[in-house]
Amino acid sequence: MGLFSADVRLLRTSPSLSAWLGEDQGDQRRPLHFVPTMGALHRGHQQLIARACQPRGGRTPRVLVSVFVNPLQFGPEEDLERYPRQLQTDAQLASEAGAAALFAPSVQDLYPEGEQGLTRVSPPARLLESLCARQRPGHFEGVATVVCRLLALVRPQRLFLGEKDWQQLVILRRVIRDLALPLTVEGVATVREADGLALSSRNRYLDHDQRQRASRLPAVLEEAASRFQAEPMPVPVLQEWVHRQLRSARLEPQYVEVVGPHTLRPHQGRQGLSLLAVAVQCGPARLIDHRFLMTRAPIVAIDGPAGAGKSTVTRAFADRLGLIMLDTGAMYRAVTWWVREQGADPADEASVQPLLDGLDLQLSRSPATGEQVVSINGYEVSAAIRSPEVTALVSVVAAHPCVREALTAQQQRLGAQGGLVAEGRDIGTAVFPDAELKVFLTATVAERARRRAADLADRGFAVPSLEALEAQIAERDHLDSSRAVAPLRQAEDAAELITDGMTIEAVIQRLVDLFRERVPEEVWPDRATAAPH
Repeated sequence: MGLFSADVRLLRTSPSLSAWLGEDQGDQRRPLHFVPTMGALHRGHQQLIARACQPRGGRTPRVLVSVFVNPLQFGPEEDLERYPRQLQTDAQLASEAGAAALFAPSVQDLYPEGEQGLTRVSPPARLLESLCARQRPGHFEGVATVVCRLLALVRPQRLFLGEKDWQQLVILRRVIRDLALPLTVEGVATVREADGLALSSRNRYLDHDQRQRASRLPAVLEEAASRFQAEPMPVPVLQEWVHRQLRSARLEPQYVEVVGPHTLRPHQGRQGLSLLAVAVQCGPARLIDHRFLMTRAPIVAIDGPAGAGKSTVTRAFADRLGLIMLDTGAMYRAVTWWVREQGADPADEASVQPLLDGLDLQLSRSPATGEQVVSINGYEVSAAIRSPEVTALVSVVAAHPCVREALTAQQQRLGAQGGLVAEGRDIGTAVFPDAELKVFLTATVAERARRRAADLADRGFAVPSLEALEAQIAERDHLDSSRAVAPLRQAEDAAELITDGMTIEAVIQRLVDLFRERVPEEVWPDRATAAPH
């Protein structure tokens, strides 16, 4: 069946793995999270394991770690034979981090017909044109092949990978997506030594002098990122500066590249997120590291029709990630309330436009309850803007170009520094078309009618029949999607999220997963999972 080491089950064969997986077959079968490694575990691996141990959706997972030095990903002149192997120590470290079992198969067990009899997995060629792939031909094919083999045996719900090997993370996400494997990939920020050097099993190859020289690698990248942030330095100039600094530290660069973090293709502009990636030779060790370059914090745009639950989940999502919530729907509702309060005709743009002059619209949080507080021209209207009377007129007022122009300009000013999540009906298409993540969050008309009825009842308003609410919602969808200015529509690069049958926590987790596919943890840590490195 397997051996025990410390508190972790040590599994040496595929049959013993299958038996262990089958032990948890109850009605409340726990999710399985998986951390694949090549062994020689260190604090970076322990961070991956600890993250994998964290509950998702209120359910505590079982965590499996694999240790397998994969011959497919080593080149002819690379360090396969001397790569450190320390299984008992690995089992102890995995146990301390919370793993339930450690799978350490032999090459014969994992590749029973040998390397020549193995079906290979080839990642997309365009992801192999830069960075380590160009230096190590065949490496990522070997990585993709072994990971797919392990996933077929383990069948986890979540796979945990480090952001340190960024190209590997991007490639494996793409392979898993293209093969429609039913799991989520979660990246975890690079763990570093006190002097900034990224933890790596190969650091042990360095002697004292080489270790001192290696510490210059993260320092150079940090200074390069600061320079890029402070001044409009062309990418070739930045790359040449990094080259010079590395050589002066007696580190031999194999490459210094600035690429799009998801395309891995050359990135020359200052707009959006980019990746400065470096590989150097330091004595016997090949070291890789990177820094993400950005000129503003990330923006998330969540669009969708009325009644889809955007405000509720956006607020919780913003709290979890420490983003500022920009409730654009509340802004339009507040203007609609103001138009009614002033006795103007909501359908007459000429009557509405003067009311926008000197508009003082504020969004804040109640220190007592944490609830959003909406004020307009000195009036606190948080509850009033949710009335059926305001709801019935929002689309009419929002359709006026003068209203959209005034509020869009205000929203874009708020978004200039980034670090926010905005929800509405044209955020990803009109307000923040360059948002790092765009989501079209929706639900069926029937589901939205049911939610609207519950909301009205909770607020003490009269509740129409579900048929009447469905008709109202369908009509509003038509008005929002057919208006001339900024109509409701899904951005081409937005991820659609249909929330029927999903709990609020499940929707929030899916938003977090989508965010992490676009924004590395190193760029914007998750409050709920942040831990000291």
